[in-house]
Amino acid sequence: MKHTPTISAEFEDYLKQNDMTLSQFAEYSGVHQRTLSNWITQHRPVSVQQLDRITVAMDLPEGYFYDLYIENYIIDLSPNFRRIEPLLYRCAELDKLDAIRRMVGHIMDNPLYASRLFDVAEALFEQGRHAAALPLYENVAEVEKYQHSERLAICQYRIFSIQVGDDQSRNLKAATLFEPFVERLDEIDQLDALKDLANVFRSLRLWDRLDVTARKMRVRAEIQYTLEHQQKKRKPAELEKRLSRPLFVYITYSDLLCASVYEAKGDYEQALEYTYAYANLDWVKETDEDTLHWIKQFQDWALCNTYVNKLLFGDISVLSDYVEYIAASKADKEMVTKLLNVMFAANRYQLNVNHVLERFETLIDFFVKQGQSSSDMYTKQVIPEQFARLGYELAYYYLYQGKYNDGFKYLMYAMLRSHIINNETYFINCMGLFLHFREYAITETKAGFLNLIEKVWLENVEKNGTADHRG
Repeated sequence: MKHTPTISAEFEDYLKQNDMTLSQFAEYSGVHQRTLSNWITQHRPVSVQQLDRITVAMDLPEGYFYDLYIENYIIDLSPNFRRIEPLLYRCAELDKLDAIRRMVGHIMDNPLYASRLFDVAEALFEQGRHAAALPLYENVAEVEKYQHSERLAICQYRIFSIQVGDDQSRNLKAATLFEPFVERLDEIDQLDALKDLANVFRSLRLWDRLDVTARKMRVRAEIQYTLEHQQKKRKPAELEKRLSRPLFVYITYSDLLCASVYEAKGDYEQALEYTYAYANLDWVKETDEDTLHWIKQFQDWALCNTYVNKLLFGDISVLSDYVEYIAASKADKEMVTKLLNVMFAANRYQLNVNHVLERFETLIDFFVKQGQSSSDMYTKQVIPEQFARLGYELAYYYLYQGKYNDGFKYLMYAMLRSHIINNETYFINCMGLFLHFREYAITETKAGFLNLIEKVWLENVEKNGTADHRG
């Protein structure tokens, strides 16, 4: 039988090795002598706060005894949430995720703990400790998977929000698993959930699913807006606290998303109809500062997308106006989208846009070197995908112009970005473009291309557990 060491035994060894009395240690650590005595002689568990003081006094790293504490006082004894809860928070602070999983896995046989674990998970999520909150949400969801509760839906929403990241394959799986739970959420919470789902589908270019999601969001948002202004069933402050955007934004954003669906399908006339719809916001009743900010934002997007749809439809006369519009815009997260539209049109209609690229050369180089940080679901999803596409379109443009150094530079960037977001289609397109122009690549470029292919291969081998018999 395996003997499990105890913290108290290690503590007694420490006292002997340092020739220290219990009284001396109590004074030094700030833990009462009686508490220490009861701990050693009667095996009464110390609290997590007391354990932290003992650990500091023994000159050991923070959380040094947590694994043993879990073994001695949570697994070996009947679970006590008064000990478990503070330890969960401390493990979250110290990123001891394995310790969190051990505790949660041990106590989840008791469904009565689900409610309290959910509350801890929500608190951690609010603090931004998402990795620590994730196993709690997963276990609560597992316990309640047959109950069809709103709490289960919230757990699934949080899991989806935490898991969405750079990997588009993983994002598709997360969105697919979460989608059936949206309608179990509260009517208000559904709006942000649908918005976040829509942004994932948009980044994945799943236009039919985006269309359905956007229209659902519009219907629900219109209902809530009507209730807000006609029946006055809720105070505006209640909505503002729960929604990440003003209520009318979910209606207008739906129109913007529908416009993007038609644009992607090449129906630019229908795309313009939706664009004009979210440009006209005279129906919005609020006049506060946040509302005015969003109205201005949508009108700016409408102006931009009016240029874009006309340009992609073949009206080249708007190109110069669109370029001036871009130049007058602030360099924000939308700038990559604006430049990408120029390259779409240039490659579709064989336009010479060298003067445009020279004008924005510094900005484009910044994108290539720095990328863009992610914060909300939109910048996590849509923007990284557009970085990859911009690299490809720039590579395509320069290679067909015979500017091979620039072309291969942006092609390698596009391949790397496509690999980061795990978009196989983009990666394969980049490989095809490289092979088409491979005779113009210098030795160093070919070596870089082959090294990247091998790197991707080895990462896939490791990820998928494929056999690798290299010597």
